Amino acid sequence: MTTRIQTEMPPAATEAPSAVPPCALVVFGGTGDLTHRKLLPALYNLFVDGVIHEHCVIVGVARQPQSSDDYRADMRKACDQFSRRKLDPAKWDAFAARLEYVAADFDDPAGYERLSMRLQQIDFQHSLDGNRLFYLATPPVAFEGILRHLKNAALITPAGGTPWSRVIIEKPFGHDLASARSLDDLVAGILDESQTFRIDHYLGKETVQNILVLRFANSIFEPLWNRKYVERVEITVAETVGVGTRGRFYDANGVLRDVVQNHLLELLALTAMEAPNSLDADDVRGEKLKVLNALRDFWDDTVARNVLLGQYRGYREERDVAPNSLTPTYAALRVFVDNWRWQGVPFILRTGKMLKERMTEIAVHMQPIPPTLFGSADLCEWVPGNVLTMRIQPDEGVQLQFASKIPGDRIQVGKVLMDMHYTEAFGGEPPEAYERLLHDAMLGNLTLFSRRDWVETSWAWMQPIFDYFDRNPPTDFPNYEPGGDGPARIMEFVRSERRRLVRGA
Repeated sequence: MTTRIQTEMPPAATEAPSAVPPCALVVFGGTGDLTHRKLLPALYNLFVDGVIHEHCVIVGVARQPQSSDDYRADMRKACDQFSRRKLDPAKWDAFAARLEYVAADFDDPAGYERLSMRLQQIDFQHSLDGNRLFYLATPPVAFEGILRHLKNAALITPAGGTPWSRVIIEKPFGHDLASARSLDDLVAGILDESQTFRIDHYLGKETVQNILVLRFANSIFEPLWNRKYVERVEITVAETVGVGTRGRFYDANGVLRDVVQNHLLELLALTAMEAPNSLDADDVRGEKLKVLNALRDFWDDTVARNVLLGQYRGYREERDVAPNSLTPTYAALRVFVDNWRWQGVPFILRTGKMLKERMTEIAVHMQPIPPTLFGSADLCEWVPGNVLTMRIQPDEGVQLQFASKIPGDRIQVGKVLMDMHYTEAFGGEPPEAYERLLHDAMLGNLTLFSRRDWVETSWAWMQPIFDYFDRNPPTDFPNYEPGGDGPARIMEFVRSERRRLVRGA
């Protein structure tokens, strides 16, 4: 069943997004895959929306020698292939006039001198006021060198003044707690926290941001959003693809570092957090940090019981993957938030590659009805529980499952779905995540970016899991077939202890 959607929006909702101040956006890794697939298409769409104007310039920086004209031609192909909008030739030409390229080795100080000189020329030509946003779209091994060279070349200005400078740093932000702290110390020696934008593209998705609105703008949900009414929460990030060309990176990190430590914990925090005092960056990020601090710590016995790892068959044959690799491509965790609201409610986190369906969703399962209702425990056993599902991707939307009597002379209960689709409710697909995040970074809005204490707390909570599996590596890899649901034991994680007690499952 699909509900009829009737949408009313305030007048402000039809206004164009805020235009960004004059600035140069400098992308290190300007010829890389991320730039081709995500960054340049996002910037083109921001230009079409009127967010980027004549006083904004994008500068790609990479080792490959080429002219700015060559770079524009290459980026046109990228935007034509990956932009959510069909390329408009006239608008592309206007956008391309804002594209520049500087060839530089990231480890060569001379390259930063050339970049500095070119930025001074661009500042004068386009009246950019010296404002600069640097994007490190590079492997993490390059972060330290780039940051040090930017500082030595006087391309980083002090925080709080004019002109301003900011740096966007791509995940993974560290490999473990020690490396995250080391990188944080380095960053803190060069940048103020207000200049540091640690990016997780999941937080830029419209449907992720809608979690806060769904929770705190609807009074029917808040009274039920606690351990008294919620049986369990399932958060799933499933992919149908394998590691592709990321074999070397993925084999060194695996699913726990690539998805759980950032994406899944961010979704968990947004789902479980208390209402912030305001939507200011530090208020929102402070409430999310409280959730992390309330997560029940793992010990060896609880890791063995509450963490399930998997590896799909064929992973070891992937390009740049070790033939005897023990890197997990699937993880399921049963975790608990030990605070007044959520004590005892299991949060089931699941993520993996080469699964049967691509989806990211949060499903809030409400408590089952008492088995004495309707005069039959068997009938009550079949009454579908209420489930509120927030679909992050694809087919973005919100679904509510509830029970209803099936017409007839007997009491028969059926399942009904009320289903809201973003494309149907608001017309067209929501903007890409990188569009929102790049826009926010140019405006200086840190709300959707990770703070230092969040990063280090998340690594600290994950560290016992890493340590346990370093000492006790899996012995059954590979243990699931591509195109399935994951390891055979996964259903044990879906059943909560409370459901087994109530229903004898």
